Amino acid sequence: MTGKVAAAIVCEQEPGIAQTAMAEIVHAVLSPDEFTLFAEFGRQRKLTAGDLLFLRGQPGDTMYVIDSGAVELDFGEDLVVKSLGQHEFFGELGLLIGDHPRSADARALEDSVVLELDHADFQRLVLRDPGLVAYFLRRTIMRVVSNEQVLIRQLRRRNHDLETALDNLYVTTHQLTHTRELVRTDELTGLHNRRGLALYLQECRGHADGPPQGLLLIDCDSFKQVNDEHGHQAGDRVLQSVANILRSVAAEQDMACRLGGDEFCLLLRQADADVLQHAAEFILSAVHGLMGRAHSMPHVCPVSIGVGLLDAHSDWSEWYARADSALYQAKRLGGNRLHWSRAATDTP
Repeated sequence: MTGKVAAAIVCEQEPGIAQTAMAEIVHAVLSPDEFTLFAEFGRQRKLTAGDLLFLRGQPGDTMYVIDSGAVELDFGEDLVVKSLGQHEFFGELGLLIGDHPRSADARALEDSVVLELDHADFQRLVLRDPGLVAYFLRRTIMRVVSNEQVLIRQLRRRNHDLETALDNLYVTTHQLTHTRELVRTDELTGLHNRRGLALYLQECRGHADGPPQGLLLIDCDSFKQVNDEHGHQAGDRVLQSVANILRSVAAEQDMACRLGGDEFCLLLRQADADVLQHAAEFILSAVHGLMGRAHSMPHVCPVSIGVGLLDAHSDWSEWYARADSALYQAKRLGGNRLHWSRAATDTP
């Protein structure tokens, strides 16, 4: 029994020295006795710097021992690259299993000499010194297990890094989406703001249904009086109530917007005179119903509405001007009413 075989047996019997012995077992370096035995039966192969011994995935049935120089093993896919030096061995699974796919690219880092052994050579090794070869095989198995454990840890770490990257990407996407909504949304009411309106009109230009067909321009009557008598908090409550009413009228493809101050608009994608009349009357009715409830503080105030059918060949400024003129007429007549734009071709 050789000294190293005995040391391996002692390792099994005395757990206190197992960790130190394990490091020796899994290290891929031949002892002087092992190298002498392998050199007796192995064939020398000279390599120049950059020469390939084999490629990853290529089947092989040969193992190698470095006599001099250095060889690099590249496992690819961001895994660790190993550099092997004198008396280190590699490719042993190809020898032991036969036609085993190589797990790495093997390339000479410098001018080198390696010993090449095939299955017949290994059989002669076993016949010459079975005890020494048995210890080599045991160490090889432990090395394979250790390498697989390292690869598994690396793959788990890479998967964890990928999951972290995906989580960060999701958070960033969510933040960008949220930022985009904040940019186009009125903070107080949750309706679109003027920027949201502009983006909506841009999107409408490229939409198959074309631009919206109807516009309601809504303005709160006596809103300044609410602020003066009850404070800005009450005024904010009034604006939020109007926004909720407009939100209840708007269909999914429509858009309700707070243009600023106490001025709102509602754009309807699919509308005719009857639809617009009904929408405006619903808003007035909802406002009246909310005003009829007993509150110590006002929750809403009367509104005036300018109503207009839209011309697909005109732009927003013309639509707004006509609806604003109708809104002015509604206010001039005392407010708390709707008034149609003169541009409407079929007014009630």
